[in-house]
Amino acid sequence: ACGVKPEEIKEAVYHCAPYIGLGKAENAVNAVNAVFAEKGIVLPLTSGQTVTEESRLLNGIAAQKSIFGDHIDANQKIIQDYLSAYCFGDFYTRKFLPIHERELLTFSILASQGGCEGQVKAHVGGNATVGNGKEVLLAALTVCLPYIGFPRMLNALSCINEVLPEAKQ
Repeated sequence: ACGVKPEEIKEAVYHCAPYIGLGKAENAVNAVNAVFAEKGIVLPLTSGQTVTEESRLLNGIAAQKSIFGDHIDANQKIIQDYLSAYCFGDFYTRKFLPIHERELLTFSILASQGGCEGQVKAHVGGNATVGNGKEVLLAALTVCLPYIGFPRMLNALSCINEVLPEAKQ
């Protein structure tokens, strides 16, 4: 046992859905469920959901603003409301993974996809806000490297260095 609870594993997989799409996330959930069944882990697990249909937008906005501040209000409202309710309300508010782990996971997913440098930069800043400094982000990229390759890793590294430049001595 590596000390990771089944609920934490499922939450990490669920958290990928807004970034990789529902089809790929469903495939991953099915694969995790199959492994859990092989290991004798009884499903379903305790739900991590904390919001209702009525509260997901407001709770999502609160979670998003706790990471990115009030400037999120500048986005187009219909897109912003969907993003706040779905990504942040439906996922960031769930139990079992703290916000700093969710934010690091989001950074890693976006860096792995490539072509998401604007979002990677935003989540570099978000990670810094929740306590994941440059060293944590570099460690995450090091773990991702064998799976994402050098081009995507170097793009994400450029994003880190742009948002969190080295201190001048």
